[in-house]
Amino acid sequence: MYNSDQLLRMVNDAIAALPLEREPQELYAPIRYVLSLGGKRIRPILMLMAYNLYREDVEPCLMPAIGLETYHNFTLLHDDLMDRAEMRRGKACVHQKWDENTAILSGDNMLILAFHYMMQCDKKNMSAVMQIFSKTAIEIDEGQQYDINFETRSDVTESEYIEMIRLKTSVLLACALQIGATLADAPEQDTRALYRFGERLGLAFQLQDDYLDVYGDPAVFGKKIGGDILCNKKTFMLINALHNASDTDRATLRQWFLEKDCNPEEKIHAITELYTKIGVDRMAKEQIDAYFVEAEACLFEVNLPEERKQVLRNFAHGLMGRQN
Repeated sequence: MYNSDQLLRMVNDAIAALPLEREPQELYAPIRYVLSLGGKRIRPILMLMAYNLYREDVEPCLMPAIGLETYHNFTLLHDDLMDRAEMRRGKACVHQKWDENTAILSGDNMLILAFHYMMQCDKKNMSAVMQIFSKTAIEIDEGQQYDINFETRSDVTESEYIEMIRLKTSVLLACALQIGATLADAPEQDTRALYRFGERLGLAFQLQDDYLDVYGDPAVFGKKIGGDILCNKKTFMLINALHNASDTDRATLRQWFLEKDCNPEEKIHAITELYTKIGVDRMAKEQIDAYFVEAEACLFEVNLPEERKQVLRNFAHGLMGRQN
């Protein structure tokens, strides 16, 4: 079986070889740029790992995996535009390097290319694969809209937030695993279990991202901490802080989020102290652990020898920074 490093090299080589030298270059240069920014390639690796559980040669699954990575990067391109973000993976976002119209049009083309690459699979599986993929794409848009809606709400509940991150983040990991297994002609029971595994793993992964944005080491986390706090973003951390705080601490939290001209470092420090006082760090860790345990239980349901599933299990543990 392939390990994650081998699959990462295969994915990066395949992306580098994509025929993106078409004209007009003003349309395709931003696509090459976005795809060249790298990243962990989590989703295509998960798809290839799921396929590799049942088939030794992963080549027939490679282009659909590239399709999923193209789609994921399309969502990031448009998210950056909507958020007016300046940087992505340490480089200028497309709308900054080019302009907003280019970001919209190149993003639209990436979405079409993603479907084109996804369709480069065995014809007998194409209908099932495209149904999974299109359903997931719709759900991700729904999650993005919920996220936008939450920006103007002060009453977002934990259950609403969990459903938003399930749609916006988790379903794409689940989709990757389900499509990989489907292309390998895995039993339907296994494809469903792998979907649930990816879904629960995705929830744990996103909540860990929320936690690390407050308590992470910037050198390890890969970006400055406190970004969600400065943006007043409705995260698991803030929602539970507001719900569990005393009246005095809740009023203090709300005051900080109303401040327009405060010192950013002072705000991050003050809110982090409140989160710790309220116990949000503990709540987040407990919920992350619970979702990860659920994910492992789903993987256990996959009807394969445990040693066959070890590479996928190792990859999941690595994503969460856990020891096997």
